[in-house]
Amino acid sequence: MEKNKKLLGILGGVGPMATVYFYELLTSLTDAKCDQDHIDIVISSRATTPDRTAFITGASQENPLDAMIPDAKKLEQFGADLIAIPCNTAHYFYDELAKVVDVPILNIIGETVNALKSEGVRRFGLLATDGTVGSNTYQRYCSEHDIECVIPDAQRQERVMSLIYDQIKCGKSANMESFYEIAHSMRSLGCERLVLGCTELSLIKKSEKLGGFYVDSLECLALSTIKACGKQSIYDRMI
Repeated sequence: MEKNKKLLGILGGVGPMATVYFYELLTSLTDAKCDQDHIDIVISSRATTPDRTAFITGASQENPLDAMIPDAKKLEQFGADLIAIPCNTAHYFYDELAKVVDVPILNIIGETVNALKSEGVRRFGLLATDGTVGSNTYQRYCSEHDIECVIPDAQRQERVMSLIYDQIKCGKSANMESFYEIAHSMRSLGCERLVLGCTELSLIKKSEKLGGFYVDSLECLALSTIKACGKQSIYDRMI
């Protein structure tokens, strides 16, 4: 391998379509003129990883770490210089995963909050799984930057979960009327941005071409990953 060229490991499959889209983002956002300008990547996509939200909320006793730890170690053994996990809810286990490998693991939540900070955002709404919302992983990073994270009320959070689990994860089209009503309610609460804090929701931004009010956590991770791999993004080229 070319000296100083980094190999990226993707701990994926959580879920599979989000992993596919993350790879697509890395490819489309890298400033490359030929194949060889892109990032070298090895992907582990264990779709059978136990559901993260079910474990976090106590609905299941199957620990996702039982699958994620061996896969993270395999990525390191394969030669990965750093690891990215295209799943917000899986970052509940971030600290435990970081302990078992000797390479950096990028943090999708930290990178998203950093992106909000760079834009001067002080208050944002969060659309995410019950696992992410209930474990306060976003709030943990927001407290370090004096940024307020607002979550939907219980009824709307139930609808967010339906968008993720009953529609997108099932390969169905998202109910955009429901999605936009939730978004409108968050905007009415003074949210300057709405974070798509579940990588299944990232697929909505892609399909519906959502505007700047919507911050895609998966895109934030992709841009940080490109930089961490020593590459430039297409946005860097425009500066």
